Amino acid sequence: MTPANDLTHFGFSEVPLDEKQTLVNDVFHKVARRYDVMNDLMSGGLHRAWKNALVSSLRPPRNRPFAHLDVAGGTGDVAFRVLDAGGDETRVTVLDINGDMLEVGKDRAGTRYGDRITFVAGNAEALPFGDREFDAYTVVFGIRNVPRIDKALAEAYRVLKRGGRLLCLEFSHVDVPGADAIYRAYSFNVIPAVGRMVTGDAEPYRYLVESIRRFPTPQAFSTMLEDAGFRSVSYRPMTLGVVALYSAWKL
Repeated sequence: MTPANDLTHFGFSEVPLDEKQTLVNDVFHKVARRYDVMNDLMSGGLHRAWKNALVSSLRPPRNRPFAHLDVAGGTGDVAFRVLDAGGDETRVTVLDINGDMLEVGKDRAGTRYGDRITFVAGNAEALPFGDREFDAYTVVFGIRNVPRIDKALAEAYRVLKRGGRLLCLEFSHVDVPGADAIYRAYSFNVIPAVGRMVTGDAEPYRYLVESIRRFPTPQAFSTMLEDAGFRSVSYRPMTLGVVALYSAWKL
């Protein structure tokens, strides 16, 4: 029997800690080619506004070098926004543990950004980069899928330069009376059904919905960022608290 302290959650299930990453990889292997389409359908297109808000908060400079790391961003959706907002000396490294997602991103990027974008297969818990390499780090709808979130945050802190910033966009907890029940019903009944219609499989989207419910509250996640060494930690709820945008600095 696996000891309780070696277990973690996979949606609402308990699984051995070392098996979660394989299970998550299988989820994204199934949905990679339809991932961005499903984001549009699940959020009614709002994910575009949420990502734009993240990049507006990041404000990549247009007149000096800027090294950016986007983690769990395989399809390139956030990376392309950062590159478009930054100047010619903005460079983005996209890291994802799932090769299928990276292939989607490479196909979408084509030759548009040249050597300003790099796609790397790697684990957020053990980043294949040196200390203090990046000016900024983003992770969008990906941190909740990491088995050991504390390790990923420690790695984010390590690879950021002094004065560097982490921005994290993640689904959160609706805190408006009555709205939470509506959101829960939509999440558990509509999203898996739409997933089945679009991808032929409802199970990946059932996991994604369950993983949202298991993610720490904004207050608890903010504490995790502080425990990793970050300072000036803040968060901004958006769309009735459906998502939260976290900001933290390496000072």
